[in-house]
Amino acid sequence: MESAIILLDENTDQATRQMLQKVIEKKRKYERLKNKHIFSIWTSMIMAVLLFGYVYYYIVVPYSSSFFTMFSMFVDRFSHFVFLSASIGMYGYMLMVKKKLDKAEKEFHGLRCEIIDKSKDLWKKEQEWKNRHKVFEMMKSNYDINLYHESK
Repeated sequence: MESAIILLDENTDQATRQMLQKVIEKKRKYERLKNKHIFSIWTSMIMAVLLFGYVYYYIVVPYSSSFFTMFSMFVDRFSHFVFLSASIGMYGYMLMVKKKLDKAEKEFHGLRCEIIDKSKDLWKKEQEWKNRHKVFEMMKSNYDINLYHESK
């Protein structure tokens, strides 16, 4: 459990601390997948640009007289197929990471909204309710998780 959550005062019970810990874990998973997705986007774009540039300068320009000649020059080398497969594979990986990213974002925001919706149940006593803003500020400052509003 995070040290900031352990150091919360007695106004926050153990179940609430577990929920806060889970929302932090979901946020970290979301951020990790977000970085992976950005990396995969850039990698697939660079690979596609390199492939198209290579094909244009070394196949299309010298052999532009015939489509059949261009096609045979591209198919003639196995390395072209490998690079084309790697580019398509990277694009597929990017789509797979995007699906995981969307799922992680949905889980994170769902848990965050659940904490916001159940805040009256989590901080039942009057003193706990008055001090819940300290927990919200700690989550916002330490982990960049907004528990004040449901909107992203």
